[in-house]
Amino acid sequence: MKKLLLALSALLPLTAYAATSPASTMPDSMVNLKSESTKIIYIDGRPASEETVRQDIDSIRQVVSMFYYDQFRHFQDPDAPYFLFMSKDNNLAMGVGGGVRMRAYYDWDGAVPTSSFAPYTIPIPANPASMRRFATTPAGTYLFFRVIGRNKLMGNYQLYIECDFTGYQSRDFRLKRAYATVHDFTFGYAASTFSDPAALPPVVDAAGVNNKFSGTSVLARYMPCLRDRWYLGVSVETPSTTTDVSDGKTAPVSEWLPDAAALVQYEWAAGQHVRLSGIVRSLSYRDLVNGVNHSVAGWGVQLSSVAHPWSRVTTYATVNYGRGYASLGGDMQYGGYDLVPEPGVAGKMYAPESWGWCLGAQYNFKPNLFATVSASQMRYMPKAGMHPDEYKYGMFACANVFWSILPRVTVAAELDWGFRRNYSGSGRQAHRANLMAAFTF
Repeated sequence: MKKLLLALSALLPLTAYAATSPASTMPDSMVNLKSESTKIIYIDGRPASEETVRQDIDSIRQVVSMFYYDQFRHFQDPDAPYFLFMSKDNNLAMGVGGGVRMRAYYDWDGAVPTSSFAPYTIPIPANPASMRRFATTPAGTYLFFRVIGRNKLMGNYQLYIECDFTGYQSRDFRLKRAYATVHDFTFGYAASTFSDPAALPPVVDAAGVNNKFSGTSVLARYMPCLRDRWYLGVSVETPSTTTDVSDGKTAPVSEWLPDAAALVQYEWAAGQHVRLSGIVRSLSYRDLVNGVNHSVAGWGVQLSSVAHPWSRVTTYATVNYGRGYASLGGDMQYGGYDLVPEPGVAGKMYAPESWGWCLGAQYNFKPNLFATVSASQMRYMPKAGMHPDEYKYGMFACANVFWSILPRVTVAAELDWGFRRNYSGSGRQAHRANLMAAFTF
């Protein structure tokens, strides 16, 4: 807990200072360039008045600009659609977009066996048959559809569907998001209210920082904005838990209660905020020794922030802590750490503690050229009696450069470092170099 308090003390001064940051920054300038690249096509005839057309274009570009300031948008999420089909009366617009993302990576001094560079997956000891590895992946290539409209009954609404090629062997087509937003309500398969993807620093590698909680589930969320600066959000979400039943004395039980999540956020400028979020969960299992079902309470809290303390600088920070929330994301989702066997008590399970942190900084040389450095850690803190080969903590650090040659053509390079420590005291580090090229429309 002492380290957690230190991480919090580092986050709060950054947030306080950033509240006085300039309104216009270089990342904002890049958003404007991307917004201006959108092409508008009328689907039922162009308005006769050129003044109406200009007003439509200004209105749509404002909407497209806000696409980049979505409260749950991560840096790797799709750009706004290049082609936007709009009705003549300006009450309906539909965007169809996509992107091709190709990544090549090289591991040395002991390869990580997955395309995602997650410290949890670092083998200890190293596999002598896989000390170096070169591979490529199209994972992250995507297609999406967005409809923005308004009518007398529903008012303003949005529909969104996104699919990507990140399934089996990083090539299968899968649904990533599908939701509808009506006023302050969101229904469907969307980012969890517990997450804050905007507060995660840009990373080329698909795994990202190792305390990344940006899970997606079917949910119903209410999130109003108060006085243009405060956001309050509550949601019920479909649960997905992982249980360690390897001892053979317990068994998983069907999930029967939804997760409940909430957040409170203060936003002093578009794309800059501090957020406190939390989630509570019901984790169930069956005691095979006594033939009884049990439920254990799981929960998590997260404090996060993204800010522009200077025109060229962006800071990212997250701290999270809880019990039984490991399957929601981060490094520990690779293990069954929501519920684990109680040491010395046959048939009993408990929700172990864990916590993580991440700090990152971005410097824009130009609106379309920036470099990022970040470091993160995820720590597992169960009761005594763990197997010596069990994961204790993982660390991840990276440095990268992103260059948007054109508003919708980006190349990037990155160096990754990871470290895994086991409860036996043994540990090993891993290294990776990434190259990426992305084309969006």
